[in-house]
Amino acid sequence: MSDIIQLLPDHVANQIAAGEVVQRPASIVKELLENAIDADSTKIELIIRDAGKNLIQVVDDGKGMSETDARMAFERHATSKIRGTEDIFKISTKGFRGEALASIAAVSQVELRTKQKDSTIGTNIYIEGGVFQFQDPAQTAEGSNFLVKNLFYNVPARRKFLKNNNIEFRHVIDEFQRVALAHESLEFSLFHDDEAVFRLRKGSQMQRIVDIFGRKLQPQLIPIKEDIIWCKLHGFVAKPEGSKKTRGEQFLFVNGRYFKSPYFNKAVQEAFEGLLLPGYIPTFFLFLELDPEKIDVNIHPQKTEVKFEDEHLIFALLRSTIKRALGIYNVSPSLDFERDPELDAIMQKTFPSKSNGSSGGSGFLKMPEIIVDKDYNPFLEERGVNQTEMQNLTEMYHQNIAAEPSKINLFEDEDFDEDLMRLPNGYWLFNKGDRTLMLDLGRMHRLWTSENTKPIKRGTTNSHALLFSLEYHMNEIEKNKYKSIKKYLPELGFETSVAHENVLRIEAVPEGLKETQVMKFLENLFEILEYKSEEEFMQFYQNQWSKMQSKSRFDFIYKKDAEQLIKDFTALGFPEFLPNGKRCFFEVPFNDFKNKF
Repeated sequence: MSDIIQLLPDHVANQIAAGEVVQRPASIVKELLENAIDADSTKIELIIRDAGKNLIQVVDDGKGMSETDARMAFERHATSKIRGTEDIFKISTKGFRGEALASIAAVSQVELRTKQKDSTIGTNIYIEGGVFQFQDPAQTAEGSNFLVKNLFYNVPARRKFLKNNNIEFRHVIDEFQRVALAHESLEFSLFHDDEAVFRLRKGSQMQRIVDIFGRKLQPQLIPIKEDIIWCKLHGFVAKPEGSKKTRGEQFLFVNGRYFKSPYFNKAVQEAFEGLLLPGYIPTFFLFLELDPEKIDVNIHPQKTEVKFEDEHLIFALLRSTIKRALGIYNVSPSLDFERDPELDAIMQKTFPSKSNGSSGGSGFLKMPEIIVDKDYNPFLEERGVNQTEMQNLTEMYHQNIAAEPSKINLFEDEDFDEDLMRLPNGYWLFNKGDRTLMLDLGRMHRLWTSENTKPIKRGTTNSHALLFSLEYHMNEIEKNKYKSIKKYLPELGFETSVAHENVLRIEAVPEGLKETQVMKFLENLFEILEYKSEEEFMQFYQNQWSKMQSKSRFDFIYKKDAEQLIKDFTALGFPEFLPNGKRCFFEVPFNDFKNKF
């Protein structure tokens, strides 16, 4: 029987290996930016075209490479970061595997122009699909200039699985932010299709966070700092009002390297226990500094998984430090005022008193007692009312209470009906046959509206001008989202303009949208909107508008309007659930209540 095992050609092996390192354009952005940082750069520029599918260019002012190093850099397992096995356990650089450039070159067309500081001339090298094409001397600036063109041009199956440009560019921004946040002392720039997206100056961590996520986040940030022998922790957490329902502003770094850890995320979540609404996630930017020998980053080619030697101690450090900071800034109480009764018994056994009163005998410490005269009434002395008169007044009061029921009524008389009744919390009770239901009229109206109205048509929404314009401070991400949808806003009833820097000015809003709701509506729009297509945006807008209208309309509603809505809802078949799975009503278990009597 003939042999069937054989070695794969180098170009095939490289393409297979590239699948672990290069998953999408953002993967290349991460590797090239980290290489620029390892080259001691002070200024790094990222240029993107078509979300990185056609061009990813990283220009830095680092130390550059010699002619030989430029050629060797694209060989697999060629690296300047480590020399032996022992170096793997004390890694201080971002890269060390020697796989990134070889993997990138295997699935794209790569051009490198580089020059060292003391050299009179640089070098230009070109590789296509992992195959070396040429290398020539070239006049270029100090540092390195990587150009990655036509990603996956030679692997069509991989290219067709890339998402649309908006989604891929969002991943590029994520990687750019992670690198920029960890290196606030460097200047970063990002250009997409010849348009500036970020221009980040060097400065403090607070400045870097504000430059990326906007000035409105600054007053919400609480500094975190703890310095112990084996670990340093610093960074910021946002107050509870800065939390969100979606993930995206949760950042963990160790020794300047971004990493993901559900375990440490849980530590932060526990520190906010009792302060967040269900489903909300705190915003945080936390930086750990440890001995490189205490961590292992050589787990996955993406290097976003890190193994810690003392992860349980770090978990406790994160939770306790954040809790203390929240207490210091009066976000949560730093002391527990609910005294444990068992604590008194323990204290008495541990610290017995040496004397007990005048007897001089031994005993336990006793808490001081305050004696209060419950019968004392200062008004009796002022008005001269004796005790007998006061007792007679009390008896007359109780007789009147027993004779006549209270006239106080929290509801209007019309609300009390054998079939429908308003509850203080905004819900309604409705007797439907032999069942009693608790109704959410807002959700019922939303479902009825979606079933009986047509999608929003352009040019059909009226607007009303605001007496004073409103200003919304956008961060760079929100600014790009606004640019993608601003052409639709006038047709939907908004009149907006961009003032100085990133300030969005709102001059008019759709009829029915309260002025107090505008900012919250925009925040929801920018938070959930992830560069939707035109059809997706219009559908999303309609859903958000319906929710806002339902909440506003049913803060208060007259009984006759509630009855009409119930009739309309009955015509739909009285469905129990919205399309998203939320209930419109549920049955009140009165049989269970009867047992309590």
